[in-house]
Amino acid sequence: MTRLTEAARGVYVIAVTPFEENGALDLESVDRMVDFYEQAGVDGLTVLGQLGEAPKLTAEESKLVVERVLRRLDGRLPVVVGVSAPGLAPMQELATAVMGEGAAGVMVAPPWTIKTDDQAYGFYQSVGEALGDTPFVLQDYPLTTNVTIVPKVIDRIIKDVPNCVMLKHEDWPGLSKITALRASSDKGETRRISILCGNGGLFLPEEMGRGADGAMTGFCYPEMMVGVVREHVAGNLERAAELFAAYLPLARYEQQQGLGLAARKYVLAKRGVIKSGALRKPRPALSALDIADVERLLSAQTKRLKEIGA
Repeated sequence: MTRLTEAARGVYVIAVTPFEENGALDLESVDRMVDFYEQAGVDGLTVLGQLGEAPKLTAEESKLVVERVLRRLDGRLPVVVGVSAPGLAPMQELATAVMGEGAAGVMVAPPWTIKTDDQAYGFYQSVGEALGDTPFVLQDYPLTTNVTIVPKVIDRIIKDVPNCVMLKHEDWPGLSKITALRASSDKGETRRISILCGNGGLFLPEEMGRGADGAMTGFCYPEMMVGVVREHVAGNLERAAELFAAYLPLARYEQQQGLGLAARKYVLAKRGVIKSGALRKPRPALSALDIADVERLLSAQTKRLKEIGA
């Protein structure tokens, strides 16, 4: 089993959770989705994230999804599993289960009850102890958790919690946070952990320029993130920017709260990746005007990609 380490790089795509129109899990579409992501060239998958509709799954369904993904990949790519929970006991239970199935690591977001720096540090210190030797990702997503974790606190966690091996950076855009964290590790004050970024890839070129190692986010065209990261690593910054700009209007549209995931799943269904674009209730629905917006963006994107030879 490949375990997540500080050396993780590239694109760990946040996978959607496919549902039937009636809200039942669509496990057959999970197989097609995994194949699609692998063929797109991603370096890993992250399942049971916020935009994987994890809070809408039962504990048993969560395990079924993880088992299906791991079985389909058969060890070819590492899988990170979101295990965030209101308490340490359910988090630990799910983490133990998925690591036993072959996951590479887990991801943990802070609870909304955290208000101070010491509370943030204490929470992740407890997470590290509860998880034992399981490597974990610190999910820093203040837009949804309402918890802001400043660089000095993240540095402190990195120093004292050895199984924290990655930061999922989703501040908005928080570029200065990446700069500060890299300055600490460059000076030898902390370990250099992996930093993969979220926010739908909206700031990916700038984040890579500040020292991020790639992306851990979702988009209906993961090819964009894969291409931008690879071109940036190769030093082809102009080509990375050109690719990014071609996909940006659709990526921006996906960042609408609630409706954006519906748009993402609509396109994935249109591409044949999943059978239905349905979200599990409670869910937003795309109107005819929303669909027209998406189709117009897709048409313009196809034209632009052809123009730049991508």
